[in-house]
Amino acid sequence: MQLTNSEKNGYTVIEFDGSLDTVSSPAAEKEINTLIEKGTLKFVFNFEKTKYMSSSGLRVLLATAKKLKGKGELKICNLNEVIAEVFDVSGFSSILNVYKTEEEALS
Repeated sequence: MQLTNSEKNGYTVIEFDGSLDTVSSPAAEKEINTLIEKGTLKFVFNFEKTKYMSSSGLRVLLATAKKLKGKGELKICNLNEVIAEVFDVSGFSSILNVYKTEEEALS
């Protein structure tokens, strides 16, 4: 898993490339937490290049959303069919802000 981030329209866009799973989740969470500790509070997580997400990856998203609640914003975009189904079954699509494209998330 490789994370790259950029600034767009006042948001930090993080692109996840690879699989967000038990092996990669701790490093991803650490990188996200470092950004939050530095004062970054508006995120768009772009999963266009993510092939797989396990429950560990979902936990990272939930933990991030909880840290930002009431003081920041988390938007999710570009879920492939497999990950979108995981979001639907787990209920994450109803508790997180999910958008089809990055452009929609940034508007």
